[in-house]
Amino acid sequence: MKLLTIAGTRPQLVKVAAVSRELRKEFTEVLVNTGQHYDYNMAGVFFEQLNIPKPDYDLGVGSMAHGKQTANMMIKIEEVVEIEKPDAMVVYGDTNSTLAGALVASKLHIPVIHIEAGLRSYNKKMPEEINRVMTDHISDVLFAPTDLAVSNLRKENIIQGIYQIGDVMYDAVLYNLNLAEEQHQLEDYDLISKQFILGTIHRAENTDNIERMTAIVDAFTKINYKVFLPLHPRTKNKLEEYNLLETLNQADNITIAEPISYLEMLLLEKHAFAIVTDSGGVQKEAYFAKVPCFTLRDETEWVETINTGWNTLVNPQMDDLAKSITSFQPQEYIDNLYGDGRAGKKITEIIKTHFNIETEEVR
Repeated sequence: MKLLTIAGTRPQLVKVAAVSRELRKEFTEVLVNTGQHYDYNMAGVFFEQLNIPKPDYDLGVGSMAHGKQTANMMIKIEEVVEIEKPDAMVVYGDTNSTLAGALVASKLHIPVIHIEAGLRSYNKKMPEEINRVMTDHISDVLFAPTDLAVSNLRKENIIQGIYQIGDVMYDAVLYNLNLAEEQHQLEDYDLISKQFILGTIHRAENTDNIERMTAIVDAFTKINYKVFLPLHPRTKNKLEEYNLLETLNQADNITIAEPISYLEMLLLEKHAFAIVTDSGGVQKEAYFAKVPCFTLRDETEWVETINTGWNTLVNPQMDDLAKSITSFQPQEYIDNLYGDGRAGKKITEIIKTHFNIETEEVR
């Protein structure tokens, strides 16, 4: 059986690293990198650090408007499909790469396997929400990370081909954390364990709103801890456009950094006193690291982290971020909230069963 795997962003490449090492034990896998993330520290370095197989196709789409980007991906992915003639297509998460791959496969009657299915924020202003909903509704095999994700799918009358296998990102964290500590030292960033806040901002709902970004910058400057803030290139451009970058540069408590690698991020997450983010993946990684998380959004698809008390939604225009951080009280930590770290193995076995595969010659 030949699987065509579509990836293109930082979180997707992390998931590919965890799953492909299992898939390739049983199947032929063709890896396509759309190039949706094009900065080396955000994408290319993963292939070296995480031992991800070199992509068979690198589409180099890069950053552009959503519609144009998705259309360009579809054109190029369809060309790959015509060459490779896969038996099924594997897509991850909720990006434009995800939707582009799923749409191409659906139109060509190729089964779609969606890893990280069933997540919902119920905010249709988020492009990620549109991507994940549409992908789920045209997928044949849906790997859900949690019981809630399964419930979300059933509410939308998606009842066939659903499997709850845990979160593949937990697999990745377990595999890579030791590697992160071997390759990087906290002292390299002039940071002391549990004496700094790690911040990340990248979602369009924040970066495309000058009032919201102004409130976020103001909130960061009022935190009574050192704040280490690696800036996504798009975020940095928006801060410059809004004349807010200088405010961050002048703040005594804030250190602005270039984008950091996944392994560096894991190290800093582990040693942070708290994490402030709008990233879905970072919310989960904070939970895995047993570090309190404060999410700069009005909702989250990772509801479990909220329910356990380890994640707090913060509206920067209404809530006091600094007060939320200092008043945090640790809650009881629930082990295996996102599985047992064997999601990749479970995915491989379920695909074999679902497609009635007994033996397979691997390329």
